[in-house]
Amino acid sequence: MVHRVSESVVIKSPTDRRSYRIIHLSNGLTALLVHDPEIYPDGFTPQDEPEGGAVGADVKEGDEDGDLEEDGEDDFDEEEYESEGEEGEEYGEEGEEDGDESEQKRKKGTTPTKKAAAAMCVGMGSFSDPSKAQGLAHFLAPVVQSTCFLWGVLNFLMKMRFSQFFISPLVKAEAMEREVLAVDSGNKKSLIDAMENGINLREEILRIYRDNYHGGMMKLAVIGGEPLNILEGWVVELFSDVKTGPPLKMSTKIDIPIWKGGKIYRLEAVKDVHILELTWKLPCLHKEYLKKAEDYLAHLLGHEGRGSLLYFLKAKAWATSLSAGVGDEGMHRSSIAYIFVMSIHLTDSGLEMLYEVIGFVYQYIKLLHQSTPQEWIFKELQDIGNMEFRFAEEQPQDDYAAELAENLLLYSEEHIIFGEYVFELWDPELVEHVLSFFTPENMRIDILSKSFDKHSEAIQYEPWFGSRYIEEDISPSLLKLWGNPPEIHQHLHLPLRNEFIPRVFSLCNSNISKCLLDTNHPECIVNQPLMKVWYKIDLTFNVPRANTYFLITVKDGYNSVKNCVLTELFVNLLKDELNEILYQAGVAKLETSLSIVGDKLELKLYGFNDKLSLLLSKILTLSRSFFPNIERFKVIKEDMERAFRNSNMKPLSHSSYLRLQVLRENFWDVDDKLSCLVNLSLSDLEAFIPNLLSQLHIEGLCHGNLLEEEAINISNIFTNIFSVEPLPAEFRHQERVLCLPSGATLIRSVRVKNDLEVNSVVELYFQIEQDVGMEATKLRAITDLFSNIVEEPFFDQLRTKEQLGYVVQCGPRMTYRVLGFCFLVQSSEYSPIYLHKRIDNFISGLQELLDKLDDESFENHRNGLIAEKLEKFPSLAYETGHYWSQIVAKRYLFDMLKVEAEELKTIQKSDVINWYKTYLRPPSLKCRQLAVHLWGCNTNFNEELKLQEKFGKVIEDIDSLKMSSEFYPSLC
Repeated sequence: MVHRVSESVVIKSPTDRRSYRIIHLSNGLTALLVHDPEIYPDGFTPQDEPEGGAVGADVKEGDEDGDLEEDGEDDFDEEEYESEGEEGEEYGEEGEEDGDESEQKRKKGTTPTKKAAAAMCVGMGSFSDPSKAQGLAHFLAPVVQSTCFLWGVLNFLMKMRFSQFFISPLVKAEAMEREVLAVDSGNKKSLIDAMENGINLREEILRIYRDNYHGGMMKLAVIGGEPLNILEGWVVELFSDVKTGPPLKMSTKIDIPIWKGGKIYRLEAVKDVHILELTWKLPCLHKEYLKKAEDYLAHLLGHEGRGSLLYFLKAKAWATSLSAGVGDEGMHRSSIAYIFVMSIHLTDSGLEMLYEVIGFVYQYIKLLHQSTPQEWIFKELQDIGNMEFRFAEEQPQDDYAAELAENLLLYSEEHIIFGEYVFELWDPELVEHVLSFFTPENMRIDILSKSFDKHSEAIQYEPWFGSRYIEEDISPSLLKLWGNPPEIHQHLHLPLRNEFIPRVFSLCNSNISKCLLDTNHPECIVNQPLMKVWYKIDLTFNVPRANTYFLITVKDGYNSVKNCVLTELFVNLLKDELNEILYQAGVAKLETSLSIVGDKLELKLYGFNDKLSLLLSKILTLSRSFFPNIERFKVIKEDMERAFRNSNMKPLSHSSYLRLQVLRENFWDVDDKLSCLVNLSLSDLEAFIPNLLSQLHIEGLCHGNLLEEEAINISNIFTNIFSVEPLPAEFRHQERVLCLPSGATLIRSVRVKNDLEVNSVVELYFQIEQDVGMEATKLRAITDLFSNIVEEPFFDQLRTKEQLGYVVQCGPRMTYRVLGFCFLVQSSEYSPIYLHKRIDNFISGLQELLDKLDDESFENHRNGLIAEKLEKFPSLAYETGHYWSQIVAKRYLFDMLKVEAEELKTIQKSDVINWYKTYLRPPSLKCRQLAVHLWGCNTNFNEELKLQEKFGKVIEDIDSLKMSSEFYPSLC
């Protein structure tokens, strides 16, 4: 029996074209069915329905039979691979083209096709841990009170048999043992200890399954292109056999202590940081989501404008950043309590004034008590939430399915979508009640710092990771002073009204002839020596949003290590000066990003377009006249020194850095940058800024809810404020990439930066060819297809079977328009020598794998990749990002994904085999390798160093190598 809820119950955005239906099965399972008409843009017909069940494209082998070895939820991302963010990750190479574009071009496309998706949220998590096997439930999924399983599939594979995972999971013993050994976290110790004590982990997991995996605990979301009646039939057919269970009840009556009051915990940091965390336990507020009292307080305590706590602490040079609020994770929002965390990044002087900093936190809390809750502030948050909901941008389908499934646990049925946006009921009494929990007695203090007393006799050791910490008592007199400050500093006050909240939401394409707007890609509307601007009006998403991106080439910003550091110093000081304006605009959902990419500055403004020109004008006006003062110079310089010292602490980021250090002709080493920064003065910067901005070249993109004349006006804002000479092309920095020697292997071998880091990394990078644009379409397509074919076997062999390490990846790399392919393994158990051998062994075996690939399997890989390249952009931001990557790379192939999809139709298996033989297999002269060996602290670096010579030539001096090498011509 199925109980169907009215389709009008779920409140959705007026711009949401999807249809929603909630059904309740007799076994207690609740399902949200979502019909997305864009999955079948020409309309669904019965022949579109697949026969029987089919495993979807993103479901790992084993899911169909319910094997817990690989369970849909990716529990392998213990340390997420960061393709950007640390030193050397800049536009024009992996930081954007590789890390973003090559991944996104499998997720985004240019025709109206979309994936289907499904997600199951089960109301159990780490709270279900058995006492004798701590970490077991967390081992299944890294959440506290719920577990989400996710599937993203091609539309014609929507009907799949993933339900068997929840009905009769195999839980193979050998798979269990492999995964326990592969876990690289605190759970590893607890789970292995349990096994050594005779605990049968398979039986314990099955017990968790029997106790928790029943209909009453399950919330299912299914997004498909089929009509709702067909989706309903599938859910009933596939999930009616889930065993019956009572409805999930989240008790809010539990009151247990989470920490001791009146304590401060000093923790030793690996990086050079001083982070103060103040944590308060609040009552569970699950049922009060219409009022969002905790978000109201987070808005004020985490504010960054004039009068705020952060603004005050920055003025005293005690802090550089502050965040506050209840996190979205189950750890912070559980039925036991809501956990409110304030995190403050302190300067060296701020660390010395630690107790005074906390004292000012309580002065601001006292201000909130005395000011009483302000309805106008709630109304601003309400307006922002309503406009975000009304004009919400689509997410990727799998992310949206997961969000909906989790929301079925959190919100009433009508608010499954609206719940996270809604500020409906103003309740000042609830705000005051929640504020009453912000007391010193209810507070936990943690200070994570490199300035840790390593010789203290009070050092204790945390049992799972062995981390050192010191627990100290806080004097009762200090707690009393914090609880009732004698005064409130005059510079602390409530924020001003936000001038950036948009009021106009009209669409500029509504009154213009469609034929005048019919363009599939950006067009150049300004082409002058100083500035070039591309423009495209949005015809797809119909939201009052716009994205305006600018790449600003400055003069002499990268031609020496000193100039490079001075440019970074200038940008960081400018961001600091702009912070109040940018924060207010960001609260109003008009975001700004200002960053450095090589010798260029990248400025992005994106969000609701009503106040976009106002914000840009304020940013540029302040930037043109900006000169830093000595107080902020000292703080930002200290912060940059700390950032340079902290770079490359993560092995994966470090290995990427080492690869780029070899490949890029101009690459300023982070240690050299640190040495240079230490000796710089404010007068050096003051002398540098006028020359930096004396000549410019600006290239921009205006995309979204903007008319062409509005885009031209935006460009005029730039040229009117920065009325300078254009920077000639011959004086703009040109980045070149080293051409690796033919038929040879170079090796870059380095120890990890952190003396306690046990992980080693090996990256085998194969340099392919230069991406010359349209002529390289086939080369890019074959490279992507090869990656699609080998990535799963590579993971299966080296991660699942050989258990080499927790991170096993392979894929294309695009370094300043030079195409490459990389195999990467991170391991805490094996040395780089052994890892290199095993990767080589896998690559050698690819000939057999490709030869045995039958025609049907090859077609599946090729057709799947074509479909992914043609997948519709989920939002305006994704579409803009694709166009921008083409502009930054100076490729300007705005329909590149569509062109590659067409090219893929002509590619045969023999083309892939020839590609493999040409670029990845010796003795081909086009097989050019760079091996990065990063040695963990537990390896015999000196003893095994000579063994590397069997793989190739070890790089002794990078500068000498570059002086004797050839380079590809610069294309971007």
